[in-house]
Amino acid sequence: MRFSRTPRQADAGGASAPEGQRARWNLVARATGGYATPRGEQPVEQIGDHSETSSCGVVERVRAGLAGDLPDTPKPGDPLFTYTQSVIVGSNLLACLAAASAASEMGLRSQVLTTYVEGEAREVGRVLAGLLREVDASGHPLARPCLLVAGGETTVAVRGQGLGGRNQELALAAAFGLRGLRNVLLASIGTDGNDGPTDAAGAFVDGSTLERAAALGLDAQQSLADNDSYTFFDRLGDLIRTGPTNTNVNDIYLLFAF
Repeated sequence: MRFSRTPRQADAGGASAPEGQRARWNLVARATGGYATPRGEQPVEQIGDHSETSSCGVVERVRAGLAGDLPDTPKPGDPLFTYTQSVIVGSNLLACLAAASAASEMGLRSQVLTTYVEGEAREVGRVLAGLLREVDASGHPLARPCLLVAGGETTVAVRGQGLGGRNQELALAAAFGLRGLRNVLLASIGTDGNDGPTDAAGAFVDGSTLERAAALGLDAQQSLADNDSYTFFDRLGDLIRTGPTNTNVNDIYLLFAF
């Protein structure tokens, strides 16, 4: 049996984070002859806290696996699972709760909305911008000053030739919904410190982003169409660079209204 889609094809095609992870598991399993071994301990990335999907192995013999010369992933009841144990040591929820707690210590009202954000990055960006517009208009779900926190992981269907990542693309799309709003800020951040094939963890936008971009001769709509969010935010100086954090619990979205 051969793969119908490799992990890279799944990612570029806009597959969800769990779908991309499953493609990686199959790659690993075929390459190693089974990922659930006593030595096969690896942290993995997923949406939400699901211990039943928190185990994969070390990639060896990749070409043999891709060729279908090794068995597929083990199924429930396989004796290999006798030697496995799944323990959640970190999660997106814990990261979001920590962000909300830090905001509360700074005197901001804070609330974690969800850790199950999925979908096309630019569409999610517009939705998150809408939440800040609601805070600005009605004070719901929290009144200023506040921080709304969400988590999860989006995907990008790559159509252009630019450079960027899902968090940068989400932020760029959100900028259109925040245009003209005062004292708001949206940040989209990858917890591992790497957003796509870039040196940034994400980016932030506010009500002045599009105006400042226009002053520099940047076309936000064209940058979004070309999936070139990195170049856009690099010129603005609004990239978030943390460096590698050596952990990955999906992405977090921080919505501030001061």
